[in-house]
Amino acid sequence: MWVYIVIAAVIVVLAVALAAYYVPRRRGREVEPPSPRPGVDYQPGVGDDATAPTQQPRRSVQDVGLPEPGDATATAPPAGQTAPEAPAPETAEPAPSIERPEPAAGRLVRLRSRLARSQSSLGKGLLSLLSRERLDDDTWEEIEDTLLAADLGVTPTGELVERLRTRVRVEGVADADAARALVREELISLVDPSLDRELRTERHVEDARPSVVLVVGVNGTGKTTTVGKLARVLVAEDRDVLLGAADTFRAAAVDQLTTWGDRVGVPTVRGPEGGDPASVAFDAVKAGIDQEVDSVVIDTAGRLQTKVGLMDELGKVKRVVEKHGPVDEVLLVLDATTGQNGMAQARVFSEVVDVTGIVLTKLDGTAKGGIVVAVQRELGVPVKLVGLGEGPDDLAPFDVEAFVDGILG
Repeated sequence: MWVYIVIAAVIVVLAVALAAYYVPRRRGREVEPPSPRPGVDYQPGVGDDATAPTQQPRRSVQDVGLPEPGDATATAPPAGQTAPEAPAPETAEPAPSIERPEPAAGRLVRLRSRLARSQSSLGKGLLSLLSRERLDDDTWEEIEDTLLAADLGVTPTGELVERLRTRVRVEGVADADAARALVREELISLVDPSLDRELRTERHVEDARPSVVLVVGVNGTGKTTTVGKLARVLVAEDRDVLLGAADTFRAAAVDQLTTWGDRVGVPTVRGPEGGDPASVAFDAVKAGIDQEVDSVVIDTAGRLQTKVGLMDELGKVKRVVEKHGPVDEVLLVLDATTGQNGMAQARVFSEVVDVTGIVLTKLDGTAKGGIVVAVQRELGVPVKLVGLGEGPDDLAPFDVEAFVDGILG
């Protein structure tokens, strides 16, 4: 009996001792609070795994309303976000309108008043001098100076003054009208109406080949613009035209020529920037043959007449084009404001490519209309076209009588 009592007491003592040993150790430990949960206790950041709040009530599929078609709220963005811009509806680009140039016939007559304003020093100066009561040697010297100042050239000026002196001495000059009639007759004779000024731009029927027009000139004369305006002249005459952009050294010239062609529905053959201009010219003529056009007009790079290498390259362009057949026209574009300085240009170009006609640009901006006579005398080829303004249809076929009437006013 006492044995059991002793055993129980020992067990109780051991239990109390164990309790006294473990309880203080557990109380001495620091209890760490639970870690905050991203998405529940704070907004999640970069690197956090967002946990959906378990306290937030969830909605079933049946509780979610679907937007109706055409509902403006269907594309509403979430709170705090900006709605993306709706794409603009696609609209078909309008087809470029094709312009119809005005007829070339009569353009110089229409622009006669503009020409008269720029040539007043020549026409009015001559008429006022010849209308004097007494025509002495000093007056004739003034007449000669007026003609030289108009870039008529020394030889043509001497011829004109001599003829005027002879006719005044024989026929006399009664009044200003008689003086004007006298000067008009002599100027028309000097400009030479007998020269063939027709542009050869008709298609060759015998071999089904288009006419080829090669346009040359120095930089700054308005050559590319002249080619574009010439295309308008031909379109106004109901010709099918194709342009060749052989000025491969200037991308701007190629784009400019293409724009001129697009305005009147004329295609342009172009090559890579810096490519071989002779190759582009050759391809343009070939395309003209394949498309059965009437005329192919080729724009060449502007070049100084003193650059031998560039002039040789121009000769190469012409020779390559002639593999398809003869070139019908070689038009030299000259700036009328350069006066006698253009004569050196004209001589060199004529030697290299056999110029067949002259295009005088900016004739409305100079009082030196005598350049028409001078350049014809120098080259032995006629002025065929004149530029009298900045408008797209201000290139006109040259007409001798209209030109002289414009000078005299």
